[in-house]
Amino acid sequence: MATINSSAVSPERMRPILENCLLIWLDADFDESKNDYKQSIQQLRNVIATITTFTDADQCVDYLSDIKDEKVLMIVSGSLGQHVIPEIQACPQLDSVYVFCDNQSMHEQWAKIIPKVKGIYTQVQPICKALQIDRKHCDRSMISMSFRGIDPLFMYTQLLKEAFLEIEDDDVTSIKELVDYCRLHNAASPTTLEMLEREYRHHPPSWWYTGPFFIYSMLNHGLRLMNVDIIMRMGFFIRHLHKHIEKLHGEQQSDEPTNRPLTVFRGQAYNHYLGWLYSDMGEYAKAIIFYEKSLKTRENTTPQNLPDLAASYNGIGSVYDSMGEYSKALSSYEQSLEIMKIALPPNHHDLAVSYNNIGEVYRSMGEYSKALSSHERSLKIRKIALPPNHPDFAQSYNNIGNVYCNTGEYSKALSSYERSLEIKKIALPPNHPNLAASYNNIGLVYDNMGEYSKALSSYERSLEIRKIALPPNHPDLATSYNNIGMVYDEMGEYSKALSSYGRSLEIRKIALTPNHPDFAQSYSNIGSVYDNMGEYSKALSLYERSLEIDKKAVPPNHPDLASSYNNIAVVCNNMGEYSKALQYYEKAQEIWKKSLPSNHPHIALVKNNIAGVKKKM
Repeated sequence: MATINSSAVSPERMRPILENCLLIWLDADFDESKNDYKQSIQQLRNVIATITTFTDADQCVDYLSDIKDEKVLMIVSGSLGQHVIPEIQACPQLDSVYVFCDNQSMHEQWAKIIPKVKGIYTQVQPICKALQIDRKHCDRSMISMSFRGIDPLFMYTQLLKEAFLEIEDDDVTSIKELVDYCRLHNAASPTTLEMLEREYRHHPPSWWYTGPFFIYSMLNHGLRLMNVDIIMRMGFFIRHLHKHIEKLHGEQQSDEPTNRPLTVFRGQAYNHYLGWLYSDMGEYAKAIIFYEKSLKTRENTTPQNLPDLAASYNGIGSVYDSMGEYSKALSSYEQSLEIMKIALPPNHHDLAVSYNNIGEVYRSMGEYSKALSSHERSLKIRKIALPPNHPDFAQSYNNIGNVYCNTGEYSKALSSYERSLEIKKIALPPNHPNLAASYNNIGLVYDNMGEYSKALSSYERSLEIRKIALPPNHPDLATSYNNIGMVYDEMGEYSKALSSYGRSLEIRKIALTPNHPDFAQSYSNIGSVYDNMGEYSKALSLYERSLEIDKKAVPPNHPDLASSYNNIAVVCNNMGEYSKALQYYEKAQEIWKKSLPSNHPHIALVKNNIAGVKKKM
């Protein structure tokens, strides 16, 4: 059976994991009573807090299979590794393997054909060095380079706005409570926790955040999974870090010129981290400032640090993407990609992520053929770089489905969405928000195909999961209510439609900035209900409000802008104002011809509408 030392996690009932990655050590000869093993564990815990040790291979594999949200780094003896690792190498949660043995040459043959094996080691210290590098990569990879879809850091923004920055508390008590919590869950080595409790005030928050401690990984883990317990325990640190960033920003913006670089700890400039934090807080202008400072310091980088330069360009692209400045986002993403092409192997997974981000920007710009090409390139790389049923395949199929949905190819969209859903069902827990996204998208396809009962069923399944998985005012809940309202509108159940649309709008007013494009959708959809009810003046007012937001939020030839013009034209037509209707129909037609394929249903629709209104004139 598994031998579990005092620093490990029990396989019978997994304790909360407080970081993005954890370490498993499988060795049939593991004996915690021996001094060399105790010393090895202590060295390893200075790198990764959560360590689970096993002597039984079957129990180890069962334990690995139960892990869903974290990446696993694994040390394995040579004798067990040659039998176990080939069987589990395809597990998406297994990130890296380190073979620990007395005879390297004996295990080179089998180890070299398994990409996840990082090396064969006879001493623990070299493993610790490798773990430091791979843990850093793990933390970065768990913050997706794509800022599309569900935003798991939304709660961070809400908590910052609603609570953390206003709380005045006893720092000594807060630090002690965090240390006690970490001791209880073995989140860090005793030495690190003693140092934190003793020296917290001796160093700035950024020193702790960018240093080789558990702080960055634990905070990132809590925010990524929206773990309220972790976030609340670290609330004082979030507040201190935020205030420290504000102070640094003020110094950088002061009137006194200075050539002094932003503080660096152990070689790590943290302008990039500050850009990331401000981006997640929705303070995009400040995020750009820090990302550009990071870029400036990295422009003359050495070849081995080129991925960091690419990350700076990617960060800038992600902020512009969030701001809706798609041409700037595209430029930054493409610069990131070009650098990665130089720095990385041709089928490296980070290239797939980059193509994915570029594809999503093209989709936002309405350039669907380019979007599809980028997403298919991303998928092609992932098929080479990743094991079957890896969660990133779900992202690729989902985004390809989005493009097909935008171009009106609904059967292809449905097929892609269903493939994405099947992978998510294998890779994710049953109430994960990404499952909700798949049900939502499948509902959207059925909606567009006129199969309203199937659409409503899918939308309600999506909403059910989101109510469990997300905070009460998360924007994705607004999307679910909006889409349910859309089905009721199309089914002629207008009171239910208005109720759902109203709930969606309430959430968006809490969660989004005033000119966010989702408001255009809300006002347009409520206008549609009033239009169908014959209350044309209310409908027209709402459509015009939607149009004003679209003009600010999307590019001039975006399909959503055409939809706004088309909706106004419909109301004008219903009100007998045929010249105005024709004017708006023609504006819609002009944009749709530029942004959609010639066989898209909207092209035929607006053509018929123009012909109809001309007859009335």
